[in-house]
Amino acid sequence: MKTETIISLIETATKARSHAYAPYSHYSVGAAVLCGDGSVFTGCNVENASYPCGICAERTAAAKAVSEGNMDITAVAVTGSTAEICTPCGMCRQFLYEFNEDMDVICSGIDGDFRIYKIKELLPHGFGSSSLG
Repeated sequence: MKTETIISLIETATKARSHAYAPYSHYSVGAAVLCGDGSVFTGCNVENASYPCGICAERTAAAKAVSEGNMDITAVAVTGSTAEICTPCGMCRQFLYEFNEDMDVICSGIDGDFRIYKIKELLPHGFGSSSLG
């Protein structure tokens, strides 16, 4: 993946993070998914007083892509609101794995550092459609 694309996705995820609704954790997350046709969809975390009702930034962005008819997700950038590099939670790892086990996952924090993983690295032995037989 080109450096310009990585930086652009991180910047887009950072902008999305500014819309996060995180009154309980005070940890804002933004995400930007890149699809095979070049389109980008964003998301932020939206918390809820009933914690399980909240949704993470990565799933918000991926759901927006899918709801617009685009399931060819090739990469996702995730950025949190601290210096520590933000990686997707377990539920998001499984959700993203569904669409592309070779997806690039760009993980960053507020200081600009980032790491790139494949989703299958973050979720080894993931459960996908082939697991259903």
